[in-house]
Amino acid sequence: MSAADALLVLHFAIVAFIVGGLILTWTGAALGWAWIGNPWFRYLHLGAIAFVAAEALAGIACPLTIWEDMLRGNMRAESFIGRWVQRLLYYQAPEWAFTSLYVAWAAATLVTLRLVPPRRRAG
Repeated sequence: MSAADALLVLHFAIVAFIVGGLILTWTGAALGWAWIGNPWFRYLHLGAIAFVAAEALAGIACPLTIWEDMLRGNMRAESFIGRWVQRLLYYQAPEWAFTSLYVAWAAATLVTLRLVPPRRRAG
């Protein structure tokens, strides 16, 4: 696996954490899963999507995308892994659509943090 592919897989894992984290929090709240109350998980999740939304609102490209492009020499997905992860990760849509989605996901994460708060340590 090339460095660009490894970076792409890392990027995909972060996206999966941001998307899956909120979905798992909703599911866990409904099913009574205790681990969704973990403050480290919840605040790291909020921080990740807040960073992405802030980047988008500021018109800044994701550093992982820039680094991957540099490693590939501005060519996308040369390897098998790169092609498949790239297809799952990158979509063609207007920039405002992505910004709106990121901000909405951040807002949903923040509302969820309020409605399903992380547990506090007994003390």
